[in-house]
Amino acid sequence: MYDVIVIGAGPGGYLAAERAAEGGKKTLLIEKEHIGGVCLNEGCIPTKTLLYSAKLYDGALHGDKYGIKAEKISIDHKAVIKRKDKVIKTLVGGVSAALKSKKVEVIMGSAVIKGKKDGKVQVEVNGEIKESTYLIIASGSDSVKPPIPGVAEGLESGFVLTNKEVLKLEVPPKEFVVIGGGVIGLEMASYFNSIGSKVTVVEMLDKIAGPTDNTVSEILKKEYEKKGITFNLSSRVTKLDNEYVYFEKDGKEEKVKADKVLLSIGRRANTLGLGLESLNIYIERGCIKVDEKQETNVANVYAVGDCVGGIMLAHTAYREAEVAVNNILGKKDRMKYNAVPSVIYTNPEIASVGESEESAKEKGMDVTIRELPMQYSGRYVAENEGGSCIIRIVVDKKWNTLVGVHMIANYASELILGAVTMVESQISIDEIKKIIFPHPSVGEIIREAIFTL
Repeated sequence: MYDVIVIGAGPGGYLAAERAAEGGKKTLLIEKEHIGGVCLNEGCIPTKTLLYSAKLYDGALHGDKYGIKAEKISIDHKAVIKRKDKVIKTLVGGVSAALKSKKVEVIMGSAVIKGKKDGKVQVEVNGEIKESTYLIIASGSDSVKPPIPGVAEGLESGFVLTNKEVLKLEVPPKEFVVIGGGVIGLEMASYFNSIGSKVTVVEMLDKIAGPTDNTVSEILKKEYEKKGITFNLSSRVTKLDNEYVYFEKDGKEEKVKADKVLLSIGRRANTLGLGLESLNIYIERGCIKVDEKQETNVANVYAVGDCVGGIMLAHTAYREAEVAVNNILGKKDRMKYNAVPSVIYTNPEIASVGESEESAKEKGMDVTIRELPMQYSGRYVAENEGGSCIIRIVVDKKWNTLVGVHMIANYASELILGAVTMVESQISIDEIKKIIFPHPSVGEIIREAIFTL
């Protein structure tokens, strides 16, 4: 008998379990595969490990711009993968230790909800029934595998890879095709381009990086075209064989040769096989429907993370987990999505928060847009040669508040936190102008942009 059962040990699940236990609740966490979920084992952390090695390699190759000269520079992909595995092991161990220290019971196995009995939720795992007052579903998501001819066969043969398999490649492909120009696709295109693969991206939309500000995404595209990546936009993949990816572009069928293909066209909530129907939990477009408290249509049953759809990011799941547990503990809390940051860890990085020019116009908002080159930051100029990186800010004229910030530059993933705080707090532009930024810092670019208003 437990107070709280959590299904899924990804970011949303393990944090929910920790917070519930900290709040005095007897907590059980059930995970079918890996503590840490996709983020820690097959997503956020391993990809950043690879990308950091690639960034160091790029820096060494072009060190002469900064007066640094070296010969016979190379990158050992197998060593990069080995280090990635070490990083994962270290962090998984850290999460496991934290769960243990907070006295969260962990069971490895597949959980199936069996309904309610005497007001308690029943969950079966490894042939045993566990009961609790509250249930938090954090079952995550999986990569979409479309019914394109050749995809199923390619996945079976190893010609086609998902985010799981691509992180285990010991030999970099000479010709690498990425289907999908979103976050995962661009990050892996960036890594393999840096280490010498010939990379082609095939994207169905007319732009890369999904909902990213159009100007910023176009700059990233041009930067990577300079580095040798080929982009086929407005292109629909029609079939694959063991050597080529075929796609339709401008009414014509084209093909591109590949040693390996990364399938990266989005993720789908994991809701099948959980027994949701036993509680009549409402599903909408394959995702669990929740309210602003993260509660489902069934009392005392909550859902967080990718399984609820929306913004499928680890940091979103963290906050959703906190909202769910706070409400379980009797602390009123609600989830807001107006200031969720988004980052693409390419080189240069992209980071954004809030409204873009396009989204603001779609909502009928009266906004002012300001754009500045990153060269307005003295430190940025000192540490970066060339490039066309920028910051764009979106200001609500009616309320005189900052509602969006978009940037492409090294450091963008760290700089965005300051912008998130400003957007979330809804402080006025006049108040932002009073904030003292450290000098010299790249973050001063936010202040510089504000003072153009």
